Amino acid sequence: MSETKDKEKPKKTLSLSGKTLGVPGGATAPPRQNVTQGRSGATVAVEVRRKRAPGSPGEDDTEGNKQRQLTQEEKESRAKALRDSTAEGGSRKSTLPKRRTTIESKEAENKTKQDEQKKKEEKEQPLSEEEKRQLAADASINPEDAALQNARREKVHGEDAPASVRDKLKKAEAKAPAKPKTDDRRGKRITVTQALNKDYERDRSRSLAAQKRAREKARMAAQGSLEPPKKVMREVVIPETITVQELANRMTEPVREVIKSLMKMDVMATVTDVIDADTAELVIGEFGHTLKRVTEADVEIGLDGVEDDKKDLKPRPPVVTIMGHVDHGKTSLLDALRETDVVAKEAGGITQHIGAYQVTMKSGDKITFLDTPGHAAFTEMRARGANVTDIVIIVVAANDSIMPQTIEAISHAKAAEVPIIIAINKIDLPDANPAKVKQDLLQYEIVVEDLGGDVLCLEVSAIKKTNLDKLEETILLQSELLEIKANPNRAAQGVVVEAKLEKGRGPVATVLIQRGTLRIGDVFVAGAESGKVRALIDDHGNNIKEGIPGQPVEVLGLDAAPDAGDSFSVVKDEGRAREISEYRERKRKQMQAAQAVQGRTTMDQLLAQRSEGEKTVLPVIIKADVHGSVEAIVGSLDKVTEENEDIVVQVLHHGVGGITESDVTLANASNALIIGFNVRANAQARALAAREGVNMRYYNVIYNVIDDAKALLSGMLAPSEREEYLGQAKVLQVFNITKVGKIAGCMVEMGMVKRGAKVRLLRDDVVILDGGTLKTLKRHQDEVKEVKEGNECGMAFENYDDIKDGDVIECYEVIAEARTVE
Repeated sequence: MSETKDKEKPKKTLSLSGKTLGVPGGATAPPRQNVTQGRSGATVAVEVRRKRAPGSPGEDDTEGNKQRQLTQEEKESRAKALRDSTAEGGSRKSTLPKRRTTIESKEAENKTKQDEQKKKEEKEQPLSEEEKRQLAADASINPEDAALQNARREKVHGEDAPASVRDKLKKAEAKAPAKPKTDDRRGKRITVTQALNKDYERDRSRSLAAQKRAREKARMAAQGSLEPPKKVMREVVIPETITVQELANRMTEPVREVIKSLMKMDVMATVTDVIDADTAELVIGEFGHTLKRVTEADVEIGLDGVEDDKKDLKPRPPVVTIMGHVDHGKTSLLDALRETDVVAKEAGGITQHIGAYQVTMKSGDKITFLDTPGHAAFTEMRARGANVTDIVIIVVAANDSIMPQTIEAISHAKAAEVPIIIAINKIDLPDANPAKVKQDLLQYEIVVEDLGGDVLCLEVSAIKKTNLDKLEETILLQSELLEIKANPNRAAQGVVVEAKLEKGRGPVATVLIQRGTLRIGDVFVAGAESGKVRALIDDHGNNIKEGIPGQPVEVLGLDAAPDAGDSFSVVKDEGRAREISEYRERKRKQMQAAQAVQGRTTMDQLLAQRSEGEKTVLPVIIKADVHGSVEAIVGSLDKVTEENEDIVVQVLHHGVGGITESDVTLANASNALIIGFNVRANAQARALAAREGVNMRYYNVIYNVIDDAKALLSGMLAPSEREEYLGQAKVLQVFNITKVGKIAGCMVEMGMVKRGAKVRLLRDDVVILDGGTLKTLKRHQDEVKEVKEGNECGMAFENYDDIKDGDVIECYEVIAEARTVE
C-alpha cells in the first residue's frame, strides 16, 4: 500500500533566486533530498518535508505528483533498523513525540495524589496526650532500639504502617518551605488603597524564636513533672563598696530577692544604695555563692614588674648622698669634684634643695651625687636622700667637729642601712683638729679604720682640692664591694628627688632612675600624678633621648608637680596610668579628710580652751619653687607651734609655683600671710594684693622665713602679766564715816602701800578679796600717794566695805611684759 501512495505523490519543486530545484525520482538519489549545483558551483542540499492531509494520511493533495516507490534495498534497510531497535529492548530513547495522556491514567494519578495528601494530614495532626507520654517514655531509648522497633512495625503492618510518635513529632518540627524570593523590595509593604480596601495578605506566621519556645514548652510538658533547673554557683568579685543593683547583677539574682535578704539583716536599702563589703559577703553567703574580695589597691598590683634575672643585671653608677651640718662644706666639696661653681648659685651660700649631679672620673667611671641641705629645716629631705642612696658621705668640718645636723645625718644613714664614709673637711684651716673629730664620732658608734673600726675616713680640703682623688677611689671601691647592678632592658623605675613648676616648661620632676631605661614617649606614674615623657634633660642641661639606671634626669610632660620622694614607674598605656593616679589621688584626699576630722575641736576641747584662754592663730599660704622647700617651711612652722602652747601656725594652702590671684583671694578672705620662697606674684596678683591690702613677703633663705614668722607671732601674742609685791598693812580699827563708807585705820608692817595699786584682803590667812583697788590713802587728813613701812594710814577700797579689825591688806602691782616666741 505504501508503494501505491508513493506513486500517487506528485513531484515537488522549490524556487530559489528565480531558478527551480527539482527532486527527481531514482534509486541513486537519497530519499526526500536532492543535491544540485548553485550559481557559484556550490552544492546545495534541499530537504522536502511533506505534511499529511488530515483526512487521508499518507496522501498528498497536490495533483500531478506521483508517489515514489521504495526500492528493495530501502525496504530491507528499514526492516533491519526496526529489528535492531526491538532487540535493544527499548534501551535507546525514542525521538518520536510522547503519546498524549489518557483519561484513565489522569484519574489514577489524581487518586494517588489524594491518598498521599490524606496520609500526610494524618501524620501531621497534633499529638494526643497518650502519644506524648509514649514519646516521653521513648526518649530514653537509644537509636539501635528505636530502629529495631521501626523494623518490627513495618514487618507487622507492611509498607502502610502508621507513623510512630517520634516521626510525627519530627514532621511537626519541620520548617515550612521557604517562599520564593522576589525582586520586589516592597513585598511586605502595601499601598494606602490596599489598606483601605483590605485588599492585602499579611504573613501571620510566628517567628523562629516563638516556634522554638513552643517546641521547648511542648517537650517539657511531655516529660510530665517539670524538674526545677539547677542553680549555678558563681564566684562573685566584691570591692570595698558596691551598690545593691551591681551586687544582684554579679550574682545573677533578682534584685527583689537581694533586697529581701538585706531586710532580714535589718538593712533597709534600695537598688541604688551602697553597701560595704562585709554586708555584701553575708548576702552572697546566703545565696550560696563564693566570695572574692578585692580592694582599690589592686590596681597597683604588678606595677613593679617581675623580679630581674641575675643574667640581665649590669653594673650601674653608684648613688652617693653628701650629708652633714650646715656650712661644713658639702656643696663646696661637690663643687670641687664637679669643677663647677654650684655654691654661687645658692642664696646665701646655703643649699636650699636637693641637687642631683653625675660626675665622670678620669678613669671613665661615673658617680651620681645627691647634695642635701644641712640646716635643721630640711630633715625630711635628708631622710629622703638617705633612702634612695647606695653610699652616704658625712662631711664634718675639722674645726667644728660634731654638730646637731651631723648627728641627724648619722641617724638617717643608719636607718637606711647604707655604708658610711666620713670626710673630714677644712683640714687646711689653722684650727683644724681631725683627731678630735674621730674621737667624737665614737660617741655615736662610728669607729673609723684608724681606730680599728670598719668605717672609711678621709681628710680632705674642698678649697685646696686635697685628697679628692682618694675620695673618688674610696667611693668606687665601696661600690665594687656592694656589687651595684641593675637591669637596663626593662620598664624604667625610680624616685622623684625633686619637683618644681617652671614657666614655659610646666611641671618638671628630677628623677633618679634605679632600674630600666626611660625613653621619650614612655607613659609613667609619679605618685598621684601621671604623664608622658616629652623631653629628658641631664644634669648638664643637655637634651637626651633616654636615661639609664643610676642617672638623674629632668622629666617634662607631667600633668602636675608630684611630691618629692614619690615613686616613679613606667606603665604600658595611658589608661593604666590614669587609673593608678586617680586611685592615689582619692587615697590622699581620704587621708586629708581623716586628718581634718581628727583635728576638729570637740566640746571638751572648746571648754578647755575657754578656761585656758584663746590661742593666737597665724594663717599662712606658702608657695615655693620646689616641693622640698615647701616641706621644709611647713615642718619648721609646725615645730614652732609644738614648742609654744599659746600659738598656732595654720597653713591654709601650700604648693609649687608662683603666687596667683586665687592665692591672694584666699589670703584676703582668711586674713592670711602669703609667703613666697624663690617665687614671685604675677601682675594681676600684685594688683589685687595692693587693692585688698594683703600682706605678701618674698624670701630666698629659709632662716628668714622662720624668724619673721616668730616675730609676727610675738607681736600677736597678748603680753604676759607679772605680779610685783609692794607690802602689807594690818587693820587696827575700822571707822564708819557718813557719805564715805568704812575707813580702815592701818599700820604698814612691811614694804609700802600705794594708791591705785591692787590689794588683797586676808582674814585668818584666808583670801577674802583679791584684785581690789585701793581707792583712798590718807595720812592724818591729807591724801598721799604712798605710805612706807612703820607709818599709820587710812585706807578705803573701791566698791568693797566688808573690813574688820585684824584683817591683813597686801598691796601689789601688775606689770605687763611683751612675749616672744622661741
